[in-house]
Amino acid sequence: MLKLSRPFLRAFGTCSSSPNSHADSILNCRSPAEALEIFNSATKQVGARKDFQLYSAITHVLVSAKLYVKARLLIKELIQDLQKSCKSRRACELVYNALSGLERSRVSRNVFGVLINALSEMGLVEEALRVYSNMGVLPATQACNALLDGLVKKGQLDSMWELYNDMESRGLSPSCVTYGVLIKGCCRKGDLLNARKVFDEMPERGIERTVVVYTSLIRGMCTEGRMEEADSVFQTMRKDGVIPNLWTYNCLMDGYSKVADVRQALVLYSNLRGDGLQPNVVTFGILVDAFCKVGALMAARSVVGWMVKFGVAPNMFVYNALIYGYRKVEDVLQAVNLTLEMEKYGILPDVVTYSILITGLCSIHRVEDAYQLLKNIRKGVAANAVTYNSLIDGYCKDRNMEKALEVCSEMTKIGIEPNVITFSTLIDAYCKMRNMEAAMGLYSEMLVKGLLPDVVAYTALIDGHFKTGNVKEAYRLSKEMLEAGLTPNVFTLSCLVDGLCKNGKTSDAINHFSEITKVDSNTDVTKDMDGYFCSPNYVTYTALIQGLSVDSRIFEATKFFLDMRVSGLRPDAFTYIVMLKGHFLAKHELGIMMLHADMTKMGIIPSADISPVLCRAYQEIGDLKSAAKIF
Repeated sequence: MLKLSRPFLRAFGTCSSSPNSHADSILNCRSPAEALEIFNSATKQVGARKDFQLYSAITHVLVSAKLYVKARLLIKELIQDLQKSCKSRRACELVYNALSGLERSRVSRNVFGVLINALSEMGLVEEALRVYSNMGVLPATQACNALLDGLVKKGQLDSMWELYNDMESRGLSPSCVTYGVLIKGCCRKGDLLNARKVFDEMPERGIERTVVVYTSLIRGMCTEGRMEEADSVFQTMRKDGVIPNLWTYNCLMDGYSKVADVRQALVLYSNLRGDGLQPNVVTFGILVDAFCKVGALMAARSVVGWMVKFGVAPNMFVYNALIYGYRKVEDVLQAVNLTLEMEKYGILPDVVTYSILITGLCSIHRVEDAYQLLKNIRKGVAANAVTYNSLIDGYCKDRNMEKALEVCSEMTKIGIEPNVITFSTLIDAYCKMRNMEAAMGLYSEMLVKGLLPDVVAYTALIDGHFKTGNVKEAYRLSKEMLEAGLTPNVFTLSCLVDGLCKNGKTSDAINHFSEITKVDSNTDVTKDMDGYFCSPNYVTYTALIQGLSVDSRIFEATKFFLDMRVSGLRPDAFTYIVMLKGHFLAKHELGIMMLHADMTKMGIIPSADISPVLCRAYQEIGDLKSAAKIF
């Protein structure tokens, strides 16, 4: 049995038991229309003060006549009025008490189901749970669905399952809507395994899957980037004879847009037109965003032209996507011009627009212009942490830490507290400047404020300490990061490997590499382990190869070089230089020749950096003829 908050009947004030002629008249009416007429007349006479008995009586009459929507609206009206003078919990107690005040023979459980529905819609889920607990019997399925949905909207997904199990134990027969709510809850949590399980259970229980259910699951899969699975469900939907609606198409198009598959997004656009559906502003916004993501800005602008053809006015999202696209290719002037175009449609820049523009100006080192833009944000738009962080990042990249801290101070003065990103940006900048004292000062301030440093902050600190020779502190921070439950990313791994190798701890670097990548250096087998994991990139491999080469461990270096190639990573010129130096120091003629051949195969032409190394390598092994051919 679900354990909810204790019944709150004890907390209720008792309703007046004195006769109320209007309430009695309402209860004795022959029709709900007549009852509503008396109610409306009586409430006007009573004045501003809400009469609980009148609301209780009319609610019971409406529910008995199955006019649930009207009853729910009146309950919500009463609660909202009470919230002006007391807390939500007390307001709900008073309403519950009023509905319970009638003679037992006149009280219907459906009344409390309507109350649960109203409270859930208002976001007062805890109060709705108390009503559910006090009822003692299972409310109507619609009320159960509303309560489950209320928990999903609040993000209380464990409570959703707990409540659903309790409802089933009380005899709930789940409907299609119930399953839709459960699937939505699972998808919101990213639990696609259970979402699919619930989805597959529906036909087994004789419940037909609707377009809403299919689309909820498709949307969840698209959110997680699992487009093959989403497409599979879409095809099943078609086979089952369920016609996709515009929401279905928009979800799929958005999913493909997020993975930069513009071609498939356009195929879906063509299909929805073939199905006779009219694209809306969301559809066009997705296409604009998709084109901007891949830098196809002319195509994105042409989509705005399509919108005019269909009589759909662009909205803020469409223009922000376009502005972001131009910002991404550093055409900030065009991005600024788009804000003028927006005004033609009566669209004024919002905080997202300003944040994009400020970031764009900072990216082309016009940080002072960005600062002036922040100062001149139009009236009615409040800058947020994202806006300030963009500017702080701009000053940090210019190594103007004094101005960065000044902006940080300004945001604090207007009530915006620096967040993890603010601190991480400042810490990273100080670490790059090798000012570890200032960086650690900010790190300590984060902890005092109760902010947990993120992977960016830890990676910057680890790298900074390695580069200033403080291996012990770098080790301590890497251990602390793992204990905090943070997963190292590829940059963290590269910093660890590079730092350890350059500080003469190549064996430790190999151990860290094997542990974090889950690859056993002796067996080439990926370990099946729980915990953190990240895939190395060519920078990580190159750092390890260089460390081993310096230690004259060229055979181990060669093994990691081959692992790098097998994993599909392409070595760059520096990687080849490191390997060549290692081989000629070890006087491995065959190794040098194979590397040279591999470079040719990979299309890497000896450059001004590689040629001297390759020439010297051949000279070291006595192959003067090959050395002469290099230049």
